[in-house]
Amino acid sequence: MLSRLEQAQEKWGGSHSVIDAWLAERQELLLQYYKIAGFSPYDKKDHALPDQMQIQSFCQILMDYLSAGHFEIYDNLVEACEEKGPDSAKLAKALYPRIADTTDVALDFNDKYAENAQDQVLQDFDKDLSHLGEVLESRFELEDELIDNLYANHSD
Repeated sequence: MLSRLEQAQEKWGGSHSVIDAWLAERQELLLQYYKIAGFSPYDKKDHALPDQMQIQSFCQILMDYLSAGHFEIYDNLVEACEEKGPDSAKLAKALYPRIADTTDVALDFNDKYAENAQDQVLQDFDKDLSHLGEVLESRFELEDELIDNLYANHSD
């Protein structure tokens, strides 16, 4: 996921400050994801679950990223695609519901783990975190397709 992010930053970095800020948020989200998952260089030495503060911090960044997408970015991108023509608008409108589906999974994760999760809930943490990672990867691909639709195909 980080290599995809680096490619996105290289491709669209500097094209628009909102996109730059959004990609920076994506980077922070990924770093926090890797940290609570125990991926290198954040290997868990004792294979213990992250503490509640780490989970809350990750969930907050996750919610910030989702909010930025839904309330700041997508509408602007879809509107810009609509201005570029019907094919661009059609693709943007087709991608948006698929992105929204990924939001539901992320919200469910947040609802389950953001507050003081009980031990029985934490038994599923690794499985749920892994599923969330897969969903986020899919989401990032869809977001990148939306951005690419606007910038690569329709830049002035």
